[in-house]
Amino acid sequence: MTSTINSQAGTDPRRSTNTRQGVVVSDKRDKTRTVRVEFQVRHPKYGKYLKRHSRFHVDDPKNQSRLGDQVEIANCRPISKTKSWRLVRVLKSSSTADELRIPES
Repeated sequence: MTSTINSQAGTDPRRSTNTRQGVVVSDKRDKTRTVRVEFQVRHPKYGKYLKRHSRFHVDDPKNQSRLGDQVEIANCRPISKTKSWRLVRVLKSSSTADELRIPES
C-alpha cells in the first residue's frame, strides 16, 4: 500500500488561516500586547454598516511591537487565561506614541 502525503512547499505548519490586523493600544506588560481590531457589521434590519472593535491580548515574545504599531496577529493555543493570540509580524511601525489616541471604553 502506498500512502499519499500532502506536502505543500513553503507553508508554515503554525500558519493559521485565522489572522487579523489591528493596532497596538497597550505595551505596558512584558511579552504581552493589547491589540484593537476594528471591523464592520451589517445591521440585520436596516442594513447599515456599524463600526465595532475587539481587543485581544497577544503574545509578543521578542517585545518587537510598540504602542501605535499596525500588526498582524494569528489565533493559537491558549498561552494564559486571556492570551490566545500570537504576533505574526509588524506591518507598520509608529514613529511616536502620541499619534494614537483611542479612548478607553
